[in-house]
Amino acid sequence: ANIFHTTILSLHSMDRKGEKVVLAYSGGLDTSVILKWLAEKGFEIICYCANVGQVGEDFEAVRAKALSAGAKKVYIEDLREEFVKGYIFEAVKANAIYESRYLLGTSIARPCIAKRQVEIARIEGAKFLAHGATGKGNDQVRFEMCAQALDATITTIAPWREPEFIERFKGRSDLLEYAKVNGIPVSSTPKANYSIDENLYHTSYESGMLEDPACPPPESMFKMSVSPEAAPDVPEMIRIEFDEGIPIKVTNLSDNTVKTGALELFEYLNLVAGRNGIGRVDIVENRFVGIKSRGVYETPGGTLLREAHLDLEGICLDREVVRVR
Repeated sequence: ANIFHTTILSLHSMDRKGEKVVLAYSGGLDTSVILKWLAEKGFEIICYCANVGQVGEDFEAVRAKALSAGAKKVYIEDLREEFVKGYIFEAVKANAIYESRYLLGTSIARPCIAKRQVEIARIEGAKFLAHGATGKGNDQVRFEMCAQALDATITTIAPWREPEFIERFKGRSDLLEYAKVNGIPVSSTPKANYSIDENLYHTSYESGMLEDPACPPPESMFKMSVSPEAAPDVPEMIRIEFDEGIPIKVTNLSDNTVKTGALELFEYLNLVAGRNGIGRVDIVENRFVGIKSRGVYETPGGTLLREAHLDLEGICLDREVVRVR
């Protein structure tokens, strides 16, 4: 509660001219508007975009858009290797799962992203961080708790909880009008009727049409996997080798493909599991902030590793260790 309170108070002083803020920037409509809005407040904007495995993202286009919208500097950080080694593999090792079904694909990516954002703030001498997370989701909590844990002297600005911002931008139409007036380019591609968040570990889909639990997800929505009905009828055999709970080698016994590096190993497991229809779940979960949320997730490589790790525990652990682990 305290960090949320200080966040809202942070913009109430009148003059922010020249003060630096590191904005977690995606290149989308919301964060582009936030960039311009913070610049109006007098902030010097340093944009930061993390590569955690978003498929098909044009990071140079993101950089160009941020600079054209008024950013003084843009960091594009490739965090894929760190994300796999320090977060995905550690989550697999811990059998991390939420409400027995969600493998925490978005949850574990946010600390990886937030850690680098704080590091950039220290490099740049910035006293403020900013993000585009809404006031009703989990991401605001993830970003801000991570920032406070890593550097309690830094204040996070959350525009979607700022009364002035909310009053000015009451919906997407207001954002689009502001973008038009300020020369912020907006994609001409029709917006999907649901939101997407993707990284190496998973792709998540929620909101829009998916808020109705009776509405089945369209097959065209999925990015990382085929449906079980479309998967091959011939089994594909792989061997996964672990060292102290961490996967170190994958061998495809069907075609003799071998992968050993952490990043290439995990990307390969995503490929193999995805083409075999593994890793989809469709659930309604409890958000940290106290509301229900329907999420459709595909976590192909992560699902494969979880099952393999559970099998490994079955071989290695006695019943008392399993009881307390």
